Amino acid sequence: MSESEKSGSDFFLWLKERGLQGVDLVVSDDHKGLENAIRIPLQGTTWQRCQTHFLKNILEATPPVLQEAIHARVRGILEAADLPTARFLLNQLLTEYQQKAPQAMEVLEQGFDDATAILSLPEKYRRKLRTTNSIERLNQEIRRRERVIRIFPHRESSLRLIGAFLIEYDEKWSEKKYFDMTDYYEWKKTGGQLSTSHQLVTRIPL
Repeated sequence: MSESEKSGSDFFLWLKERGLQGVDLVVSDDHKGLENAIRIPLQGTTWQRCQTHFLKNILEATPPVLQEAIHARVRGILEAADLPTARFLLNQLLTEYQQKAPQAMEVLEQGFDDATAILSLPEKYRRKLRTTNSIERLNQEIRRRERVIRIFPHRESSLRLIGAFLIEYDEKWSEKKYFDMTDYYEWKKTGGQLSTSHQLVTRIPL
């Protein structure tokens, strides 16, 4: 499926029909079709922009001679202890490099809020939720197996291959307990919540 708004919306609605519920956070790259597709099926969910893609977008707009320095400074922002600290570091960087790398600073400033939604989460969950790396790695593994087969006789045969791999992958995640959500639910019970400024809402034109 393409990352168009229509195909994305259909996909999320299909997941809800299958029983998906209680979604608090969605992580994706800055694809407007995909972001818009999430708004109606998962309204109220907090959106986190993939930091790997975000950093890449910044560096693409950065003069080569400044890329190493800006890379280190942006990483410091994204890995800050909390949102006020991240914003303080952001303002420092903008002041220092506004004239030297204006395009990069524009990308950084515009995407800052979307890329720092996870800073309202308990620290132990941030590293695994800051990017789409885990799902992209999963897709790469599926494609690697698909390339061995090359040509499938019918759709069902491809689904059997992918399904068998995903079952195996799910078992590994369960054994390693990739996400222990105990602390997260306790955090929510005590009033913890993701930043409402990053929540996806349906925009109704007036």
